[in-house]
Amino acid sequence: MAGAGASVRSRAAEGAPNRVMITISIMLATVMSSLDTTIANVALPHIQGSVSASQEQITWVLTSYIVAAAIMTPLTGWLAGRIGRKLVFMVSVAGFTVASALCGIAGSLVEIVLFRLLQGLFGAALIPLSQAVLLDINPPEKHGQAMALWGAGAILGPILGPALGGWLTDNLSWRWVFFINLPVGIAAFTGIFIFIREHKQAEQRAFDVFGFATLAIAIGAFQLFLDRGQTQDWFSSVEVQIECTVAALSMFLFVVQMATAKRPFVDVSLFKDGNFVTATVFGFFIGILLFSSLALLPPFMENLLGYSVVYTGLVSVPRGLGSFVAMFAVGQLVGRVDVRLILLSGLGLTALSAYQMSQFTLVMPSMPIMVAGVTSGLGTGLIFVPLSTLAFATISPAMRTEAAGIFTLSRNIGSSAGISIMTALLSRNTDKVHSGLVEHIRPDNPLAHAPYVSSMMNFTSERGLALFDALATQQAAMIAYVDDFRLMLWITVLATPMLLLMRPPKRPKGAPKEAADTHAAFE
Repeated sequence: MAGAGASVRSRAAEGAPNRVMITISIMLATVMSSLDTTIANVALPHIQGSVSASQEQITWVLTSYIVAAAIMTPLTGWLAGRIGRKLVFMVSVAGFTVASALCGIAGSLVEIVLFRLLQGLFGAALIPLSQAVLLDINPPEKHGQAMALWGAGAILGPILGPALGGWLTDNLSWRWVFFINLPVGIAAFTGIFIFIREHKQAEQRAFDVFGFATLAIAIGAFQLFLDRGQTQDWFSSVEVQIECTVAALSMFLFVVQMATAKRPFVDVSLFKDGNFVTATVFGFFIGILLFSSLALLPPFMENLLGYSVVYTGLVSVPRGLGSFVAMFAVGQLVGRVDVRLILLSGLGLTALSAYQMSQFTLVMPSMPIMVAGVTSGLGTGLIFVPLSTLAFATISPAMRTEAAGIFTLSRNIGSSAGISIMTALLSRNTDKVHSGLVEHIRPDNPLAHAPYVSSMMNFTSERGLALFDALATQQAAMIAYVDDFRLMLWITVLATPMLLLMRPPKRPKGAPKEAADTHAAFE
């Protein structure tokens, strides 16, 4: 009996055959998917001009991808159990690659938004599947290192996206931010097809149509509420009222269905794990903090500081380097240091970076941006890996794919909500501050005729008034950006007490045997 137990533990420790090649293949898919969340950010002005879109319309190039991915992510667990993880992986990679090619050849706004929706639909499963597979092919004692590697792909993609997107846009064209996925997608598909061998029988699990429909409608209506609220003056618009009501009602029906159905769309037992629930909620706030800053900084540097697309990308690189260093360092610390202390350190650095960004000015060099980027990258790396490790520490291997889908969904909703909220606040605060700046500039104001003012602009000419309006708008936008960064600082501070709800992970009973059985699925 003891010999059998030792044999099982030994087999679990060895991991799955072809582990290196499987890891390379799924990491290619992870990087490809995560890269597309931000690689188009710096190319948006070029895409906008190419398809003749307004500022409001062009944001759908970003949000359509995020919304589609958020809606389809919870479906990953059911599909993997129904038709097999390998087949879902292959279809997702192939569909994502084809959709990327279609985005690259799109000739109108409608086409590119439609193809970005397809990208999101097919790409939704890539992140949770890659996370679940990495956990399964590595023994429990190496989960920290596995999550560090996975986190590097999941986070470095969005962080390095602006740099790569800027270079491709400036040297080739904006279409290459999508064409770049083709060789990566082909390589990932080939590796998954050759090296992942899944022999498990497909689970005949009924599909909860009502549960999935209500969740999808809730996510879609919530995103429309956030995106349309700013332009429609929020609750003064009937459209926004309807979207908010539909989102709230659909989420209520989903919760009721999940609590009462025999086989709900989302397994209720997942929410009995305290660490998983806390980490999932925590991931929502991390999505807000990470993706909001990634969405705000490129237009800030290009529009206010006058940086080129390529230079904007280069200034963004230190953030990625900080994350890269932190993730691989924390991979060695997980299991040796209390993960809550690592998370606290990461939150501290994230708060510090938000404070540094709140001190930005219009006359600063690029060094403060790079320093804040490194600080933010280090904080992200120290948060992401232990959070992922903690979330899945006590989840049984059989439920990892579904758990990964929920965990990713929470982060996606946070990122989508964060981008929409921060962008709306930026626009509103810019208008508000602009009104305050110009209301005292009148012909009877002596300051308007001061020598240092009159030498710069003539308030009696249209050119002088236009110049003054441009300067006032620039100053107002700078203040609005600083307000957003301060809000991110407060979100970080308010999320910190959630660490008190987390408990150090303990290996569940029978974990070695489950790990061995899971590894066997890839043999």
